[in-house]
Amino acid sequence: MPWENNGGGGGRNTGGPWGQAPGGGGGGPRRPGGNNTPNLEDILNRGRDQFKGGVPGGRWAIVGGVIALLAFWGVNSVYQISPQEVGVELRFGKPKPELSGPGLHFMLWPVDTVERVVTTVNQTQIGVQNASGSRASASDGLMLSGDQNIVNVQFSVFWFISDPTAYLFNVRDQDSLVRYAAESAMREVVGRRPAQEVYSDDRAGIQADVLRITQSTLQAYGLGVTVSQILIENASPPAEVIDAFNEVQRARQDETRLQEEARSYANTLLGNARGNAAALREEAAAYTNRVVQEATGEAERFNSIYAEYVNSPDVTRKRLFLETMEEVLGGSEKVLIENGAQNGQGVVPYLPLPELRSRATSSTGN
Repeated sequence: MPWENNGGGGGRNTGGPWGQAPGGGGGGPRRPGGNNTPNLEDILNRGRDQFKGGVPGGRWAIVGGVIALLAFWGVNSVYQISPQEVGVELRFGKPKPELSGPGLHFMLWPVDTVERVVTTVNQTQIGVQNASGSRASASDGLMLSGDQNIVNVQFSVFWFISDPTAYLFNVRDQDSLVRYAAESAMREVVGRRPAQEVYSDDRAGIQADVLRITQSTLQAYGLGVTVSQILIENASPPAEVIDAFNEVQRARQDETRLQEEARSYANTLLGNARGNAAALREEAAAYTNRVVQEATGEAERFNSIYAEYVNSPDVTRKRLFLETMEEVLGGSEKVLIENGAQNGQGVVPYLPLPELRSRATSSTGN
């Protein structure tokens, strides 16, 4: 070293750069009780010797470190996608066009990263109370109808992610956008319709219009979701006027009930009248048929009598006379006795008139 003198006397100069040897004892052996501070050259020589000989176990430590780094890289480079998810790989933050389906996949981490998107159907409730009975916002569900009535509409939006890349990178707060778009569409549709249609008359039409408007709005924003269903769970007036509304509903129900009763009574009377009219028509038809048949029979009978009369006028004339007298005197209580009967006597000793009368009555009944 510069402060060492290698010449003269064949030994080391005991003087250091400041005129004395380090440690106060020169370069000789250290003495007990003296200053044992090591020489700087000795320190450097020992360090050089250790560096040349290597650190004990250094190779295995390096190999283990490399293996650990490789294992850490492999763990981060291999990822798994569940059956209800879709993976979007990013290279330097830019999404790749290919999507990762369910299963194990490999990427070059940290150059590549992956974002997972759940593809199941999501439900967003608007104006619906939660389990604690509170609402997310005091204005949720309160809407103005077309006839200037306030309607409390509670409905749900069912939607799923159809374009994971657009869903992740086009819009920041996706769930809030779905909520705002559906609520805006419901307010628009309810504002064009009377309250009664919202309550019960045309819920299906309202749901279809809201779904169409919501889907159109989300497509304009490029959200990458598809709305599958809009379901109105409840539609009622606000709590402040619910009693008055119930009274109106009961009055309408009474009106409907009375109308139904009147319609039922009218249908009963109309049915009875139609039945009576049909019976009268049937009786008239039967009477007409009977009269025609009797007239036809009388005409045929007259024609047959006339034919007999043409053949034998005297016999027919006498027969007609007798039948006419029988018909005229058949119900009379008088008894005619022909002159000259009973040996010329005008009356018989005894004539059972009551028996003859009873016989005549019985013959008439038969």
